[in-house]
Amino acid sequence: MNDESMWNPDKRQRMPKAEEILKARELLSGTVRKTPLQSSRTFSGLAGTNLFMKLECLQVTGSFKVRGAFVKVSKLSDKQAGYGVIAASAGNHAQGVAYAAAIKKIPCTIIMPQNASPAKVAATRSYGAKVVRRGANYDEAWEATQEIAKAEGKTIIHAFDDPDVITGQGTIGLEILEDLPDVDRIYLPLGGGGLAAGVAIAVKSKKPNVKIIGVESKAFPAMKESIAKGSLQSTKRGYSIADGIAVKQPGKLTYEIVSKYVDDVVLVEDVSIVKTMFLLMERAKLVVEPAGAASLAYLLSNGGPAGRNDKVTTILSGGNVDMYLLGQVVAKGLMQMGRMLKIFILLPDKPGALKGVVDSISELSINIVEVEHDRLSSHIPAGTAGVYLSLEMEDKKHAQRLIEFLKQKGIEFKVIS
Repeated sequence: MNDESMWNPDKRQRMPKAEEILKARELLSGTVRKTPLQSSRTFSGLAGTNLFMKLECLQVTGSFKVRGAFVKVSKLSDKQAGYGVIAASAGNHAQGVAYAAAIKKIPCTIIMPQNASPAKVAATRSYGAKVVRRGANYDEAWEATQEIAKAEGKTIIHAFDDPDVITGQGTIGLEILEDLPDVDRIYLPLGGGGLAAGVAIAVKSKKPNVKIIGVESKAFPAMKESIAKGSLQSTKRGYSIADGIAVKQPGKLTYEIVSKYVDDVVLVEDVSIVKTMFLLMERAKLVVEPAGAASLAYLLSNGGPAGRNDKVTTILSGGNVDMYLLGQVVAKGLMQMGRMLKIFILLPDKPGALKGVVDSISELSINIVEVEHDRLSSHIPAGTAGVYLSLEMEDKKHAQRLIEFLKQKGIEFKVIS
């Protein structure tokens, strides 16, 4: 076993310094992208502030995670590198570590739970990593990671609670200050806390008056509760579409840093995240994953700071979305915006009955996207037919006009979604 390789979660780790983030920037030069800081008139109007989006969704491997992973891997001793690295992850951290190890030509093993997305498994393998499937969830995969690391002497690359990883993520803060020196507030997604910790140290060391606000999933408010109670807290098992910030307990080191430097931690709901992902695709032509859209979702659902002239940055931290999930996001986004309506209509089972309804609907210039005919279900009376219609329209007002129109026509219907 390689004694120096083990990452010890119980050992108190050093607080990263601003100078280390500057050195991390040099390490990353030529390996990761300096991602754009893009202003948006559309989202500024929706959020009620002067908004700029930091597009880490366009980063190498599709996520900011590669920054911290590469810095950590670059600092390994020759002995550690010889034994190789190992990480537990079902997503972005896996790809970041695999990419960093490939660049440094270091053996890499990634432990992923059995339920990991096939697309993410394939993406991780594409960087040359050995993928091992262990456990039904992340917690069990993490336990397996520690066992394998101990047995084989591999160095664990933790996803967030590591000073080198934190300094790598902090380089995003330096880039924001370079492109927007007079930024007033920075909103960023918060799960384990590595991104928030790194950006906060980088920004506060140069511009202490800049406000840093972390955005957690309402289903996983671990950091917010930890700060409120003054000690590390674990949340109960919940569910969030934003799996990248669905962390049950923040890191010890990240908790210490966030408590000291981050000005506020706020919560966002999945419904807001879905709507924001949809808007980003339609208005900005950007594919952003749920966790990556969390901070912008908070701004859109709660409004920006009191001063409309404040310059606000939101970090869109990743763009790795499962394609099946993306399809659901589009459908649900359309429904939330009132542009997709599904209704059930009960009709006499006679020729021409459906045509009459379709002709009536067409009078309102509504597009029928899908038709599902049902005669056999137990809730359909004999002699009738049930029809499910998925309808595309302009907005919620258009949908309301349809509902009033169907009532006036005496058509028996029920809104499904």
